Amino acid sequence: MSLLLNRNSFGNTANTGNVLSKDEASLLLNEWVLNEKLRIHMMQVAHLMKSWAAEKEKLNEADQWRWEMAGLLHDADWDQWPDQHCNKIITELEHRHIDPEIIHAIASHGPNHFGVEPVSMMDKMLYAFDELSGLIHAYSLMRPGGYDGMELKGVKKRLKEKSFAANVSREEIGDACNRAGLSLDEVIEFIITHQSSH
Repeated sequence: MSLLLNRNSFGNTANTGNVLSKDEASLLLNEWVLNEKLRIHMMQVAHLMKSWAAEKEKLNEADQWRWEMAGLLHDADWDQWPDQHCNKIITELEHRHIDPEIIHAIASHGPNHFGVEPVSMMDKMLYAFDELSGLIHAYSLMRPGGYDGMELKGVKKRLKEKSFAANVSREEIGDACNRAGLSLDEVIEFIITHQSSH
């Protein structure tokens, strides 16, 4: 099954700045994503995106929401339409005249799968957070204290264990950090700190 999107242009630049309201985004999430675990993952990635936009990119609230929205909806079609991931959510957002940068971030969050290269920092951070967030959350569920006291070395040890969260691509994690110009340690530390509070 190929998920290649076979295009590199998404949305219309005339729609730059257009977003869903938080209520509209939540409604879409709840209608499309019935799997509770997937919904948690999407909300965690959204929180990481918003936190990074605020703290590292120093963006205003409107731009923080653009980053957060990309994270919130990046896997919206995976639950019910896995064979149309992520074509269906992209088409939906284009239909709703959403900011093309948000749509491009969603389209490029798995370049090996969708054939779209991450270009902007929003693109790159969504790609970087996606897989790592899931692995770190899986690790938290194994630990008696969850995120409390979680350390970088513990996460890195799990990363080396190919059998742990085996569906998480270590190659993609490395690739994503390289593209964003960040060390793996920096991204892991950021996720531990911010995901634990969410």
